[in-house]
Amino acid sequence: MNDRNQISTHGQGRREFLKTGGAVTAAALLAQTAMTQTAMAETPKALPALPSNPVTPNAMPTRNLGKTGYKVGIFSLGGQAALEQPNNFDAAVPIIERALDLGVNYIDTSSIYGGPDRWSEQYVGKVMAHRRSLAFLATKTKERTRDGSLRMIEKSLQLLQTDHVDLWQLHDIGTMTDINDVFAKGGAMEALLEMKEQKVVRFLGLTGHYRPDALIEGIQRHPFDTILMAMNAADPHFYSFNSALLPLAVERQMGIIGMKVPARGRLLSNWTPQPLSVQAHMWEGMVPAPTSGTLTMREAMYYTLSRPVSTVIIGCDSIAQLEENVNLAREFTPLSDAQATALVASAEPVAKPSLFFRFYDRP
Repeated sequence: MNDRNQISTHGQGRREFLKTGGAVTAAALLAQTAMTQTAMAETPKALPALPSNPVTPNAMPTRNLGKTGYKVGIFSLGGQAALEQPNNFDAAVPIIERALDLGVNYIDTSSIYGGPDRWSEQYVGKVMAHRRSLAFLATKTKERTRDGSLRMIEKSLQLLQTDHVDLWQLHDIGTMTDINDVFAKGGAMEALLEMKEQKVVRFLGLTGHYRPDALIEGIQRHPFDTILMAMNAADPHFYSFNSALLPLAVERQMGIIGMKVPARGRLLSNWTPQPLSVQAHMWEGMVPAPTSGTLTMREAMYYTLSRPVSTVIIGCDSIAQLEENVNLAREFTPLSDAQATALVASAEPVAKPSLFFRFYDRP
């Protein structure tokens, strides 16, 4: 077997109870409940100390991740871009290693990044196998049921080569259907709460980029520790997260993580759009981007960091991109209100393509 596909068995005693997620009959449920109780009795009831990367304080400014007690660097590594491409170990793993070397102390991934093989979690796991204590590790479940989510976290732990994650999030909460499903009896919230109680996950969060209303409702139904939300300079032009969602998250003292900062490059003046026919083939249903953007990467990142966020996550295609982003974080100074307003105005001509994730057809 290729060693890239080997999975660490570290911590499997703690995860034995997760097998209940596959139960489909009353008899199986009863049998696995007994196994769960036995495993729980053997499970340590304390998580390790919060991760600590000694490079971070001198590498970039840090902020509180809400009320979690964690000081997070203002730039964090996203689990997409190179980290979601198949069979990309030679590029993705060095990016993760270099990020930790440079002081990044928060890594974001998901059970759906990289398709069914979950390449992103595989790459991150290669590094976590020997550097777990340096990074606050966040992953997600897109499943809306308890059982489906339990299966997701079991596999996440295997691929990430760890026995716990620091943050487990409900992925892509976009509509009230999502909210009602995850909070229903047998919904994903049951899995999140169980895993937190059993010290398999440290904190709970929710994520979204579609529209604000469902995320607002989610925050009102449960005191989540964090929210991962789309936040870029185009935001005020369509279905803004700035107007009501962001102030509510601040009021609740949540850790706020900004994403979609350069909008997959669509906000950037140095981005070269592919022919519209190619775009339509690659991204079915996505708003086409006929022209380049209008902002520099510095402007895009500084706009979001000038909002009341804890950190921003950005996926990188190369170590050069990673190093550029870390340098920008190191040099960050907040924008004035006038400067931020000017960037919003500058983004207006490309606002809809830059907010493509708010225009998909959703159930």
